[in-house]
Amino acid sequence: MTSPTPASKNTTAFFAQSAAAFGLALLTMLVAIFYLPADPWPKAFLALGTLFLTTSSFSLAKCVRDAQESQYVASRIDQARVDRILADHDPWKEVA
Repeated sequence: MTSPTPASKNTTAFFAQSAAAFGLALLTMLVAIFYLPADPWPKAFLALGTLFLTTSSFSLAKCVRDAQESQYVASRIDQARVDRILADHDPWKEVA
């Protein structure tokens, strides 16, 4: 039996790169909306859409992370149960 390997941790450089890419993408989108040749109402609509998309992305990422963590914990509990059963099992014990 193989035990599940824990998920690898992200490095600081990867975290910094991801944060910088997110910040740059959001800033670029907001600047593009600001300089869009349109009335203020369509610009406000696009800005609110961008804000909603950003917050929804964070919520989705949190839900995915929570689901993965709960599966990992459940598999560790199952593995502990199997390990206990195997430790208690004595194949040479006579059945009466």
